[in-house]
Amino acid sequence: MCIHIAHFLHTHFLIPKLKYKDSVYFRDGIRRIDFILSYIDDKDGEKKQDRRKEFEANLQKVGLELETEDKSESEDGRTYFLKIHVPWEVLATYADVLKIKVPFKANDIPDKKDVPLSWLCTPYRLPEHVMQPEPDYFTATFDKSKTDFFLIEDKETFFPPSTRNRIVYYILSRCPYSKEDKDKKGIKRLLNNGTYAAAFPLHDCRYWTRSRDANCESERYSLYKYWARFSSFYKEQPLNLIRKYYGEKIGIYFAWLGFYTEMLSYAAVVGLLCFIYGVATFDENVWSKEICNDTIGGQIVMCPLCDKKCGYWKLSTTCSSSWQSYLFDNTATVFFAIFMGIWVTLFLEFWKRRQARLEYEWDLVDFEEEQQQLQLRPEYETKCTHRRLNRVTQEMEPYLPLTSKCARSVLSGATVLFWISLIIACIIGVIAYRLAVFAAFASIMKDSPTNKLDVVGTLITPQFATSVTASCINFVIIMILNFLYERVAIKITDMEVPKTHVEYENKLTVKMFLFQFVNYYSSCFYVAFFKGKFVGYPGDYAYMFGKWRNEECEPGGCLIELTTQLVIVMVGKQVWGNIQEALVPWLRNWWVSRSARNHPESLYSRWEQDHDLQTFSQLGLFYEYLEMVIQFGFITLFVASFPLAPLLALMNNILEVRVDAWKFTTQFRRPVAAKAHSIGAWDEILNMIAVFSVVTNAFIVSFTSDMIPRLVYKYAYHLGTESTMEGYINNSLSIFNISEIPVENRPEEGENPDWFYSSNITTCRYRDYRYPPGHEKQYTHTMQFWHILAAKLAFIIIMEHVVFVVKFFVAWLIPDVPSDVKARTKREHYLIQEYLHDYELEKLKIQLSQNGPNIEPCTCPATAATSVKLEVFSDCLS
Repeated sequence: MCIHIAHFLHTHFLIPKLKYKDSVYFRDGIRRIDFILSYIDDKDGEKKQDRRKEFEANLQKVGLELETEDKSESEDGRTYFLKIHVPWEVLATYADVLKIKVPFKANDIPDKKDVPLSWLCTPYRLPEHVMQPEPDYFTATFDKSKTDFFLIEDKETFFPPSTRNRIVYYILSRCPYSKEDKDKKGIKRLLNNGTYAAAFPLHDCRYWTRSRDANCESERYSLYKYWARFSSFYKEQPLNLIRKYYGEKIGIYFAWLGFYTEMLSYAAVVGLLCFIYGVATFDENVWSKEICNDTIGGQIVMCPLCDKKCGYWKLSTTCSSSWQSYLFDNTATVFFAIFMGIWVTLFLEFWKRRQARLEYEWDLVDFEEEQQQLQLRPEYETKCTHRRLNRVTQEMEPYLPLTSKCARSVLSGATVLFWISLIIACIIGVIAYRLAVFAAFASIMKDSPTNKLDVVGTLITPQFATSVTASCINFVIIMILNFLYERVAIKITDMEVPKTHVEYENKLTVKMFLFQFVNYYSSCFYVAFFKGKFVGYPGDYAYMFGKWRNEECEPGGCLIELTTQLVIVMVGKQVWGNIQEALVPWLRNWWVSRSARNHPESLYSRWEQDHDLQTFSQLGLFYEYLEMVIQFGFITLFVASFPLAPLLALMNNILEVRVDAWKFTTQFRRPVAAKAHSIGAWDEILNMIAVFSVVTNAFIVSFTSDMIPRLVYKYAYHLGTESTMEGYINNSLSIFNISEIPVENRPEEGENPDWFYSSNITTCRYRDYRYPPGHEKQYTHTMQFWHILAAKLAFIIIMEHVVFVVKFFVAWLIPDVPSDVKARTKREHYLIQEYLHDYELEKLKIQLSQNGPNIEPCTCPATAATSVKLEVFSDCLS
């Protein structure tokens, strides 16, 4: 008897309960959960209870359907979950308001024929149902008064979950929660004041298995299986499924990231070939052979690199660094700098075409930012108490007075300038560290045990130690300042009270990028364009703050140090970024869900599982773009110093795509879907970097690299009748009389090596082109110096003009919109007009046949739709 009772209870009560808890539907199993709100009922939270009561009552007035899960049903016994469902009537109304495009006819334009040898790409392809989760349709803006015009088979599935949650969030953002003050509205403020703990749409299933409900799409599982696994790193991305599940804004980001990674592969191959060229022509490096030669470099005595603590040294001690420098400072460097100038143009132009195709395929062709800008930020509506008439809508709208706007902008600009000045001060501090520590390293490492090591002994020099430690300190400062400024930038952008979400993101983008540009690139600019350029010469050295002698470049040039700086900052940032993106969310989720892991999966409801995941903030994508754009700057602005930079970026991005996919699919709550037809302000920033990179690379080749001095020597100052590099090292070093070095600059007792005292040395050499002692123009620049300077300036002008001409020609040659996309767009516009005409004509015929001779004036559909829209807005906001 007891067994029968237990079976009855299990069958009729427990199983249905478990079923609805592991579902994305209400308890009735019919109405879909479109959004979840969670809260904890505090003992002293009467105000919060009143807000929730009023807020939920207003949601029901708008037409939303609510269902509450009691705290006794939750895993922690404290949290209430409010489930929200949008019925068809509300969906149709707000789809009309938000101008959402829906299908009205199957696409009848045939696809292009298969590309030749497309079978080679088969290993990289995904199944067709994953790549194309929906049929291809012609679409038109939804009109509630013409529902029979559209291809509506099932009203419950006509709008995908991403569209449904976007509509719910639009309502939640504008729904009031106070009877006394109608300006108090929006879920964002309720989250900030603790009335609700969280607000999010549900994932449709667990990521590692399909949903048990046959009506559920299990798109999250498909995304994890085919996209988010690291084993799929070589596969294409299911962009249409990403767009369908997460919305166009996130879809555009992954489309851009994938395209950028694909284009990086070409730059990486060319960069690798340039590096291989350096390795292959290693033995042709005549000047390094001269430096390493005991009879040439071994006999050249160099002047001290710092005051008092540095002794005289032989040129041959820089043998290893000279060989290393050649790997990146050779003829291929010039070719690669020009190639990258053209590559960046091709990348931006082809992205425009790719973006235009996505705009068509994702129904964003007629999507304008103005539609987004009509949707004011709730914060703007709340903080702006003044009202004025909008000349377009003829309605009263909030606005910020000009005086307040100017004051906020000035304060914001001053704050940004202060932080940029702080970065520059930190960089000056790092430079001072380099100058102060170099002398100490030179003194300490003179008799260091590391000098006796076979492999690395010759590599660990005072210059190397100074460069590496300074780069690491600079990287730590960059990370700390970055952490602090992010919060400051958000606060001052909030203080400016931008009108729309688009304006908010653009303002924050400009602030963050200006800061990051100075923060990440300033140290590289110092090494590339300032170090070793304002040194002076023995007896008349230049000093920083009158205390520290300016740094000199090694005879091999400053390019190898720029390479070191670039590698440490770029690689360090990428490694740190991946740790932050992957490890931190995983650890947080592991900690939050530790108690829930002790329960059976069937008792751990869908909403609780998602509640325990990390929140994807509104600025989440902003940080993803910022990370990639900073990387883009590294591989374009300074790529002439390190041809392997695109290869490192490619390897990082292959990992980045899957880390981001894994993060979105497994570690974050489902973000609210949002529309975007482009990458926004980042497009202009990329174009700015592209133009600036041509200038920086031209200057790096001219002034940081030794390419131009070597070419001038080879073709104008070479020894003998043949154009060779023999004698270049001796030619590039000037002579100074040791006896003329001031006492305060001379090495202290015991700093000079033993060999210096065992021979009669009267002169030392330094890196410059000046007349020797005894000459009538002694220690002034020679004509060769001016010839080299003229050649450098000529190279900059020629390279810039060549690259810019090619850039503009390529930009003109490649249309921004592919021809087939133009044809499809025109076809769609034509069909919309034709079908609407036929539809209205058919309705008119039916009306005439029904009315007969008693014809009444018909109501204009557009006017009717407008009145409905205004009524809905007032319903939502009142």
